[in-house]
Amino acid sequence: MPAPSSLKIDFVSDVVCPWCAIGLKSLEEALQRLGDDVSVNLHFQPFELNPQMAPEGEDIGEHLARKYGSTAEQMRQNQEAIRQRGADVGFTFNMDKRGRIVNTFDAHRLLHWAALEGRQPELKQALLAAYFTDGRDVSSRDVLVEVAGSIGLDAAVARQVLDEGRYAQDVRAQEQFYQSQGIRAVPSVIVNDRYLIQGGQPAEVFEETLRKIAAEA
Repeated sequence: MPAPSSLKIDFVSDVVCPWCAIGLKSLEEALQRLGDDVSVNLHFQPFELNPQMAPEGEDIGEHLARKYGSTAEQMRQNQEAIRQRGADVGFTFNMDKRGRIVNTFDAHRLLHWAALEGRQPELKQALLAAYFTDGRDVSSRDVLVEVAGSIGLDAAVARQVLDEGRYAQDVRAQEQFYQSQGIRAVPSVIVNDRYLIQGGQPAEVFEETLRKIAAEA
């Protein structure tokens, strides 16, 4: 039998991006459908929606109104659409718990470390759920340490990573690299360093595109 095609997938995203949570669930479903037809090496790459966000964060309603000019009714409609899309792919959005938008740089540093520990996908999912489902403050180092421990990472080492400022330069370098490649919105899914799939696409779109890329590879 021929060896399965190999795909390198870089999932560029933020942990406070609702469409990133939706896109990740859809991508995972697509990969399950592909099964043993392809071998996948998945990496999560950092992107901050609000890199200048103050440590204390900002009220989500005020933030959306200021950044996008959204009215209260538009925000309600958008949140309902996101909640429904999430439900369709098996992700729970509790919008009433998501009171603030927060700084995510520490979360990305922890994700960088988790990749070195071989637990990055689990931490990514746990952070998305912590923010969108449980309404937790993922800028809080106490919360980040607790979430890391909940998926089997060493909580004491996680605390050291955060308190000692580890991997800050690595994360900044990765962010700057993807910005230099023209990435301005997330999720951006880059396959084999050549192909770009943007947005929280349905699983069918991911599956079809990945099959085509795998066939070419």
